[in-house]
Amino acid sequence: MKVMHYHFGKDGGAERFFVHLVNALGRRGVEQTAVIRPDRLWRKDIEPHARLIESNFRNLSPDRILLPLKVMQMARTEKPDALFSWATRASRLMPNYKGCIKISRLGDYPTNLSYFKNTDVLVCNTPGIGEHVRKIGWTRGVEIISNFTNTERVTPADRKSLDTPADAPVVMSMGRFVPRKGFALLTEAVAKLPGVYLWLAGDGEEMENVRKLAADLGVTDRVRFLGWQKDTRPYVAAADIFVMPSSHEPLGNVILEAWAQQKPVVSSRSEGPTWFMRDGENGLLVDIGDTDGFSRAIERLINDKQLADRVALGGHETLMGQFSEDAVANAYIELFKRKP
Repeated sequence: MKVMHYHFGKDGGAERFFVHLVNALGRRGVEQTAVIRPDRLWRKDIEPHARLIESNFRNLSPDRILLPLKVMQMARTEKPDALFSWATRASRLMPNYKGCIKISRLGDYPTNLSYFKNTDVLVCNTPGIGEHVRKIGWTRGVEIISNFTNTERVTPADRKSLDTPADAPVVMSMGRFVPRKGFALLTEAVAKLPGVYLWLAGDGEEMENVRKLAADLGVTDRVRFLGWQKDTRPYVAAADIFVMPSSHEPLGNVILEAWAQQKPVVSSRSEGPTWFMRDGENGLLVDIGDTDGFSRAIERLINDKQLADRVALGGHETLMGQFSEDAVANAYIELFKRKP
């Protein structure tokens, strides 16, 4: 079986899932080619299972004209079983090739369906996205196939390396530093909890604003900025509680990653978490934007170890049952077998 991927993402949760899926498919004997941006940090992670073609596919780049011709010629020559574009930008590269199924994967809510003019099936990673594309006029195929993550337990990072006391409660969060991720709100929530430390992994436009906020709140001594980490798992494993305070989160890969390390999770009631989380069973849910609510939820988990253990176990069970590698990889392989 042959699959050609088109992926122009940078570095984040969606890219981590791309790496996981390419490797999972490779382990199942799928021959893969991937068109990606140059110099991706995760390039070496997929090299064993995919032939790589690097291109920016920018509007003002020669590749904007040449790459579509190249991928069409490759499809005609190699006769893949599936062409697979990741998100809207890459879907513009999808050739009008009739020899196999053409799939576009969505991890967010699109506003314009014209990107998918050559797509046969939209794969949505939550039911909500599937319902949305139908509402805005998509009439071709829709499949709901969610994500999975690496479930290996790892050795926790050394707290001393982050100047954090061994016995201090540690809250962890991660993602791109953009307003919708809610890191400013989380900093305010932790500031209300004396003695609680906050670790934030990631990079982006809002980082300096969050640093300034921490200084203004007088909690610089309790907030650690980890920067972009290729592997965040040791830090998640070393924390006590994982929090996702996003105002908009179609799925929430980071929650799956926290569950893999068997950590209790507090999340906003954003789109993805309200689909797969059950308040008090596999995590705690807080209304979007409710700073005091996040403070109370974190405090509950710190003060009630039985509750923390229960929701951590519930989260891990949800991960292994609903978001397993076998279920997701096999669903994609079955989809690749379809004819357009």
